[in-house]
Amino acid sequence: MLYKNHYILGSSKLTHKDKNLVTPDKDALFDYLKSLEDSQVDVGYVPAGYEHRPDLISNYFYDTTTKDWVIVMFNNIRDPFQELNVGDRILIPRV
Repeated sequence: MLYKNHYILGSSKLTHKDKNLVTPDKDALFDYLKSLEDSQVDVGYVPAGYEHRPDLISNYFYDTTTKDWVIVMFNNIRDPFQELNVGDRILIPRV
């Protein structure tokens, strides 16, 4: 799966947890992802009205829509339109 959005665009391709990302600074992104693996994690649940919307879930937990890719990547979500249902347990890394 190639995941590109408003937050990560560029020319380098990085594979992490069986996902491919395109980023301008591969090393910085890899370091950031590694720091997420080492960070503390909160357990959250997809609230009603937020299903299939990683951007809204990001806004709910992080107060910004730009960290939607963190939720998708960290929880190994392959298709947010089929996953991320109301009440689904998700891991929220502290960033």
